[in-house]
Amino acid sequence: MSGLITRRGLLAGISALGAGAALSACGAKTGSDTSKAAGAKADTSGDTVRVGLLNSLSGTMAISEVTVHNALLLAVKEINAAGGVLGKQLKPVSQDGASDWPTFAEKAQALITDSKVAATFGCWTSASRKAVKPVFERNKSLLFYPVQYEGLEQSPYIFYSGATTNQQIVPALDYLKKQGLTKLYLVGSDYVFPRTANKIIKTYAKANGMEVLGEDYAPLGSTEFATIVNKVGSAGADAVFNTLNGDSNVAFFKEYKSAGLTAKKLPVLSVSIAEEEVKSIGTQYLEGQLTAWNYYQTTPGAANEKFVAAYQAAYGKDKPTSDPMEAAYISVHLWKAMVEKAGSFDVEKVKAASDGIEFDAPEGKVTVDGATQHVHKTARIGKVTASGLIEEVWNSGGPIKPDPYLKGYDWAADL
Repeated sequence: MSGLITRRGLLAGISALGAGAALSACGAKTGSDTSKAAGAKADTSGDTVRVGLLNSLSGTMAISEVTVHNALLLAVKEINAAGGVLGKQLKPVSQDGASDWPTFAEKAQALITDSKVAATFGCWTSASRKAVKPVFERNKSLLFYPVQYEGLEQSPYIFYSGATTNQQIVPALDYLKKQGLTKLYLVGSDYVFPRTANKIIKTYAKANGMEVLGEDYAPLGSTEFATIVNKVGSAGADAVFNTLNGDSNVAFFKEYKSAGLTAKKLPVLSVSIAEEEVKSIGTQYLEGQLTAWNYYQTTPGAANEKFVAAYQAAYGKDKPTSDPMEAAYISVHLWKAMVEKAGSFDVEKVKAASDGIEFDAPEGKVTVDGATQHVHKTARIGKVTASGLIEEVWNSGGPIKPDPYLKGYDWAADL
């Protein structure tokens, strides 16, 4: 709890962009050992190559990140069964970020310096990514980040296999607008992703004839939502845009139902609740609510059928798959393809080989954009069903080119 209190003090009252800088500085406490920086090299001399898995296996974010870790292990297992990468077997090295951003930075440095990994896969929250970003940049080591995020970022040593803003948040707003849901209430966790996302949402709303009637934040891990839910219920909004993360969603949706609010009366569109979270929160609290992602377990296609079958064979037939899991899974396969195209594990050569790399992913074909180190992805809006799965109700018709700085949108010019 003390870690959460520290982060609350760090984050309260600061702007989203300021939060990024503050959290980067937060990571600096672990990476200040410059004797270990910049010279750290992966050990590729033997028959195996280590890869880092950096996820919250404990703490408030474990509800989401444990399954991402499992999906990464599945990808490694598949790649090894098919002969490995450049003839070498992958050896995963797992580190627990423990839902604590300074810990993420410490563990990132340990993976690079002590384990000498060829690449690292992980992080979930933007706070954790901001904390490790300077570590990977200083050491010139690669991070593959698998979760949708707020955009407005590009790092030479991060590949983003989850959605950026124009592949999730903007399509979600377009969908709400088309449904006539133009009066929004914003609810989020108090850290960089929700604050930056909501800044973008408010800018979009102003330019698109929508209104934001309220905006509230709760500390990550908070279980007290009576006041926020009461404000939401009395605001006169058409819909709630939810950027809560972790197990705060459990408390929020239980309070939401207790207050008599339903998907029919006041729909909630969430961008961090996928199938695993639905199971943890309870379908009775989420049925009919909306989500915005790029993949669902119900996404049609042979590649997804194979992925779901393999995951459930490994972890249990009742275990759902989800967007962040899928984005993590494909990130390992994308890295493999980059390495093989480069003919080397060398980071700079891998980066140079990245543009145009394609993979027949469970979500559909994805292509790496080398210029931004993001991935072309199809946007999908889904609705939670009584079964606990999410059924697609709209999609973008094809992959959307990543635009992390929203350069293609006039309304975003001042962001």
